[in-house]
Amino acid sequence: MAAEAQSVVGAAREFLAEEYKILDKFEEVMNISLSGIEAIFSSTDIQVASEDAVYNFLLEWARARYLEPEERREILSSRLLPLVRFSHMTCAALQEILACTDDDIDREQVTKHINEVLLHKAYPTQMEGALAADVSTLDWQSAERTYGSKHVKAVAFDRPYPQVIVYMDLTRAECSGFFPSGVILSDWFNLAGQKFYLMANCVLDEETELYSFCLWLGIYGNSISGSSCFDIEFAARTRSSGKFLSKYGGRHTFSGSLLEGCDDLFGVPWSTFIADDSLFIDGVLHLRVDLTAVEQPELQT
Repeated sequence: MAAEAQSVVGAAREFLAEEYKILDKFEEVMNISLSGIEAIFSSTDIQVASEDAVYNFLLEWARARYLEPEERREILSSRLLPLVRFSHMTCAALQEILACTDDDIDREQVTKHINEVLLHKAYPTQMEGALAADVSTLDWQSAERTYGSKHVKAVAFDRPYPQVIVYMDLTRAECSGFFPSGVILSDWFNLAGQKFYLMANCVLDEETELYSFCLWLGIYGNSISGSSCFDIEFAARTRSSGKFLSKYGGRHTFSGSLLEGCDDLFGVPWSTFIADDSLFIDGVLHLRVDLTAVEQPELQT
């Protein structure tokens, strides 16, 4: 009897995981029970915007379902946060969690996970042996789900000016998927009080009737907060030099439009771009975006 019950439970979990495999809107699962939430988010096959979104949703779900602070904290600590794959969250989101003073989460538990992940992201080779030796710290090895946003690596500097250098790799298969009107958005990253993202896509030039590869830098939200003037450079690694070569750059002040970029980054038609083995090194296009906040002089009164 116990075996039959376990089989029914297993089948139900598989059904939920398959039913909600593509999560466009988390509102769809707000009314599902705790066991159902565990079934859905323990799956590697679900498609979500990002792991950041998973973390934020689980907090929101727990706050809506468990009104008692102690019970909510216990459910998050023992049942929900273990579902989060911290190693696939953005560094910016991890740093925000470390800086917040949220009483709903076990600070010691979460800080331990995040510190391990940040160390592994920064020093993957050095940390691999140390973390593998400790069976309790294997979050960084968790499988990657299918995310709607593309992972990037961001290196930030505070001096002499706030600056972030962002690296994004796209496979030839991913780029081929853009044609004729596809798009991919990156994970977000911070600089000077703004949340940025990258967008790569394929666009048709109506005059020439040729398609081209486009790269854009965007700001999340509907308004500017903090710095609005930035020096921007887009670069791509080439096979011949092995170095990143500048393809687009300039100073831009975000005002009405929260998107800036180049609608023909390589200056060639799409068919030439997608077949260019000097850009696709072993099938991968390596892009770099250098973004620096510019101090604007105060207006004299």
